[in-house]
Amino acid sequence: MLRVTANSETCAVSSLCVYRLPGVFDQDEDGLVVVLDETPDGELHEEVRRAARGCPTKSIRVTED
Repeated sequence: MLRVTANSETCAVSSLCVYRLPGVFDQDEDGLVVVLDETPDGELHEEVRRAARGCPTKSIRVTED
């Protein structure tokens, strides 16, 4: 299973993750990353990995069991 977490303390508010996967990521009132779906469906796994690689501050973490 793929699990997504994000560190809002290091988020740079670039919004790239939200634009890429609005069903998985969102932003709080300060614009910081919020994970909406910590265990997204299999068809989203590659896009989630791409979002994590594309995060300028590496605030998104993907782990797999």
